[in-house]
Order: sequence, then C-alpha cells, then structure tokens
Amino acid sequence: MDYRLCVIEGDGIGKEVVPAAVRVLKKVLPNLVVENAEAGWETFLSQGVSVPTTTLDSIRQCGAALFGAVSSPSKKVSGYRSTIITMRQILDLYANIRPVKSLPCLSPRQDVNMIIVRENTEGMYSGREHLEDDQAVAERVITRRASTRIAEKAVELMQAGSRSKLSIVHKANIMPLTDGMFRDTVREVIDRLKKTNDTWDVEEVLVDTAANRIISQPEKLDVIVTTNLFGDILSDEAAHWAGGMGLAPSINLGDGLAVAEPVHGSAPDIAGKGIANPIAAILSTALLLRYHWHDEPLASRVEDAVSRAIADDLPIADGKFANDTKTETITQAVLARLN
Repeated sequence: MDYRLCVIEGDGIGKEVVPAAVRVLKKVLPNLVVENAEAGWETFLSQGVSVPTTTLDSIRQCGAALFGAVSSPSKKVSGYRSTIITMRQILDLYANIRPVKSLPCLSPRQDVNMIIVRENTEGMYSGREHLEDDQAVAERVITRRASTRIAEKAVELMQAGSRSKLSIVHKANIMPLTDGMFRDTVREVIDRLKKTNDTWDVEEVLVDTAANRIISQPEKLDVIVTTNLFGDILSDEAAHWAGGMGLAPSINLGDGLAVAEPVHGSAPDIAGKGIANPIAAILSTALLLRYHWHDEPLASRVEDAVSRAIADDLPIADGKFANDTKTETITQAVLARLN
C-alpha cells in the first residue's frame, strides 16, 4: 500500500506538534510520503482564504491529512470562515471520531474507554446565520442523508471491535422534528444493519442525561452517536477522563478521505517555546492508521508506545506533565518505545 499524508501545521503550536507526530508516524511507516500544505488564520491573513484550493487538492490527492491547530478570531471577520469547518464541509468529512481512553498517570480514573461518533457537517454548525433587525438567527439543519451516514459509521465501529453498547444521544423531547428525524433515522439504520449474531445493545439517552453520565459514570459509556453540536460539547467534556483536551486526538472521516487533528488549540502563549505537548497529535496519527489505513496493529503499537512512555519515561506529577517538559523530550520517549 502507498501511504501519503498531507501535512498542515496550521497556527501556533501546530508548527511544533505536527512535525513531532510525523516523525513518530514515519517510524512505523518508513515509506510514508509527505506533502506540506497551508491552512489557518495566518494563511487567511496572507492569502485571503483560510483553506486554499491547493490545500484541498492536496488532501484529495493524498487521501489523508494531519492538521495541527488554528487560531481563530473571536469576532466575525469579513471573508473568514472556520478552517476546520471549511475542510469538513467542502471535503464532506461527515464523521468525527473522538476516542476517550484513560492514560496512565494522567487520567483521574483508569477505567474509561468510550468513543463519541459525531455528525460533522450540519446541525448548528451548518453555517446558516443571519441578522434580523435586533435579533440573530441560527438554523439547525438535520437531514436524513447525514443522519444515515453517521449511523452507518457508528454501526461499523460496533461491528469492528469488542464494543457492547451504542447510545443514541438526542433531545427529541424538545426538538421533535430535527432530533426526532435524527433519532428515527439512526434507529432505522440499526434495524437494517445489525446482524442476528451481534451482541451489542442499543439505548437512547437525552443529551443532558448523557452529560451527567459522562461525569458520574463514564465507565458505563461505550459508543455514543449524536449530532454535531452535542458531539462537540460531550467529547470535550469526556476528554477530562483522558487527561484533558490538550491530550485528546480526533479524526474526521469521509468516503476515502481523512483529516486527523489534535483537539487542542494553537496555544499562542507557549508557541515557539519548545514545550508544546505532542501527545494529542501523535495519538491522532494512530487514528489515521486505524480508521483510514485500516492497520490496527500499527495503530495499537503507536498508542502502546505513548502509554508506556507516559507511565515510565516522562516527568509527571499530580497527574500532569511538568510545565517545562520539552516537545522533543516527549517525542524522543515515544520514539524510543517504538524501537
């Protein structure tokens, strides 16, 4: 198999953590071909677009991309559109996969292992906002097509691994048309695809109840499938159990395309100091191996190297890395565990 990767460092610490993650990926994929591209706030300032056409073309040609981080303005800027939402919508990356798994020494508890499967292209992030005199209006768009695709992806994950429960998270009691369509469509897909020998269970959970369970009983959650905004918030909440958002990996999947990205931001306060933590970016490369290149042994190898480096080789106190731990120190520790 040919392994090609579009590398998009982005802004801030993306320029430090992405090169570190690529080094780790090349350790397990020595024939990896890398193509560099640009996207982000700095790109918008210099080129007038946050994601140039050349970058989109590179992602399509490579099939896979690793994106670092982006700085975003807090107020509306004429002509600017969110970098990652642009990628998701133009490339039709309809599924966002956020694993939440306990890490040694860093997680408050060691029994959490859930996956949040989030619809990635519509809902409250459809980009449909407008002003009407003294009120601002946002449209929440839910379609049967998008709900079907994310349900199919969730069922695929259930059937691919040792998962026991699929939780459909919604708020159909308050939004009966939009979340009602989502819930009913997911149910229809499950009824169509679930095999007679599948042993996993299905439940429905209201989003506020799901938020409470993530806090009080995270060990009882397995795979969650939900809409865009709910998935965004719940996955950030759940990241607490895996060491925080700064260590959380993710991957955006389409049909034959994948963009992996650490969840953290561009962290301008530490950018350029050589102390950005590359763990989330490294774990995101493992998601490329698992979900795009379908190489579970290599994905597990990278994740195991990260876990062993954290447990035995890196300076951690009170569940946190020392503030002055170098990016290079962490990278070298993971690379050593891959030898």
